Amino acid sequence: QVSVVESGGGLVQPGGSLTLSCVASGFSLDFYAIGWFRQAPGKEREGVSCISSSNTYTYYRDSVKGRFTISRDNAKDTVYLQMNSLKPEDTAVYYCATHLGYGSTCPTELHLYDFWGQGTPVTVSS
Repeated sequence: QVSVVESGGGLVQPGGSLTLSCVASGFSLDFYAIGWFRQAPGKEREGVSCISSSNTYTYYRDSVKGRFTISRDNAKDTVYLQMNSLKPEDTAVYYCATHLGYGSTCPTELHLYDFWGQGTPVTVSS
């Protein structure tokens, strides 16, 4: 069975840190770009960050630049999202998703991603 599973979410105070993990099961992530997305209550799902399959390109939305870092470990079929200096507006369910394609970029459009995880909730609150 092919799937991706997110973990690492939780409750954190403003200014705190969390590291999210996205683990592939049943397939190798080697040829996939990976995107992290989030959906806050009552809002549309939005792209947060992505990393190319070649591990040479990363993208961050403006609001998380300098605070979030995406990385991948293909030997573990895992992609990470390190989130520092968290703000209440980062509160959302975070999803990872895969885009099949070996290349030097990653798409930001949601509809270009095929496999989606179930999400992991992140709450930033004092």
